[in-house]
Parts: sequence; C-alpha cells; structure tokens
Amino acid sequence: MISETFSLMKGYPMKIFDSHTHLNDRPFENDIDGYVNHAQKLGVVRMANVGSNAELNERSLQLAQRYDNLYSIVGWHPEDALNYDQDQEQLLEKQLENPKVVAVGEIGMDYFQDTTPKDVQERVFRRQIEIAKNMHLPISVHNRDAFEDVYRILKDEHISEVGGIIHSFNGDSEWMKKFIDLGMVVSYSGVVSFKKTKEVHEAARLTPMDKILVETDAPYLTPEPFRGRQNEPAYSLYTLEAVARFKDVDPDVVARATYANTNRIFGLEN
Repeated sequence: MISETFSLMKGYPMKIFDSHTHLNDRPFENDIDGYVNHAQKLGVVRMANVGSNAELNERSLQLAQRYDNLYSIVGWHPEDALNYDQDQEQLLEKQLENPKVVAVGEIGMDYFQDTTPKDVQERVFRRQIEIAKNMHLPISVHNRDAFEDVYRILKDEHISEVGGIIHSFNGDSEWMKKFIDLGMVVSYSGVVSFKKTKEVHEAARLTPMDKILVETDAPYLTPEPFRGRQNEPAYSLYTLEAVARFKDVDPDVVARATYANTNRIFGLEN
C-alpha cells in the first residue's frame, strides 16, 4: 500500500480531483474543514459535491461558495424523481447558472431501489438531459442495475452534444466501451479496489487514459484498505492506486490524467 506521503515523494504534489463526492451529506456536516484538509494532505485538491434533491443541491452550492477548491453538481436523483415538479425545475435551472456549478447530476436510473416507477425516472432523466444541453453542461449519471435503459436514453438524447460522466462505473469492459462510444467518460469509485469485482478491474485496465476519472462517492463505497469505514474525499488516493495497479503504471500517471480529464469535462483550468 502506498503511504499518505506518496504524493510528495517525487518532489511535487500529486494533484487528484475527486469527481463525485457528497460532503454536502449529513455525515460530514460537523467537520467539513477537517475532511477538506485531510483530502488536501493526500493530494486531493479539488472535489465536486453532488446533489440529488432540493436540500442536497442547496448544500452543495453553499460549500462551493465557501471553498475555492470545491465545485457543485446539482440535479435530481432517480430516487427523488417523484418530488421533481415545475417549481423544482425552475429552481434547478436558476441554480445551474451559478458559476461554481460544473455539471447536472446526479441523474439517471435506479432499478435496485423500488421508490420511483421506471417511467417517472425516465421522464425526469430525459428532462434533465434536455436542460443540460440547453445550458451546455455535462451530466453526471447514476446507473444502478439499469445499463440497457441508461444506454438507450443517452443514445436517444444524443448525449455527445454535451458529454458527461458514468459515475461509479461497475460494469464490464463491453459496457465501458459502449458508453465511451456515446461520448461519455467513466469514473471509478472504491468499487474498483474490491477484490471480487474482477469485471471492473478489467474495465479499468482497458479504459483509455483520456476517458477515465476517479471519485469516492463518499460517504459510500469506501476503497480498500479502509473498506468498512465511512468514506471521505481523501480516499480518492486509494481508488487511484487501484486503477494504477490494473493499468500497471505509476499512480502519478493516473493522477495527472484523471486530474486533467476532470477539469476538461467540467470546463475548468488545470
């Protein structure tokens, strides 16, 4: 295991961008400064906090205004799609004008949870893609047990016009290639570090270096060697390590690529 001082071993800080995290969620609210500082010590210098409903979208925006190195992604998660109405849409469109907002998300389809009918999920997903295209913003896609329908919708909506991220990718290399062919990039979470996720290991190995991102999805999906604990943005380092192992390259190579890729997708300067 690479130590927490790895990012300084070569005489320069290794810069990592956690492309999808949730410091706006309740588990972090009492010590945001502590989590941000710990992340920076491990080289995680930028983070995108992702919303999913009215409350979490607003808290993501608040954090982006409070910290220079935090950015905001706002949208309506499929589990919250039943509460998406005209008033919420008008609010979302206003929030998306904030200069610290870098994408629409997380949006998509979730067939694991049984909280929202599929037709409602699809309607809200498609509508938010339309909004993203109108505002020239990429999207961050939630896909849980819904590969076929997520792919179909992204293809129907010509997502290559704005592009986006398949967040916390947990499919095989064939699905990785299909999404990339649509104009998406693939983000790996702690799932890529799990011992039994062999298909994800292979997908990471084969993902083109200019199409790959890393994330934590904290407080969820904690990577090895901390699996079982609450996740946090600092642990992006260990997700990055896992990707580097499967690609058989130094972690700083993956860090440089993923940092540049994330900034490019979000329209930020390196």
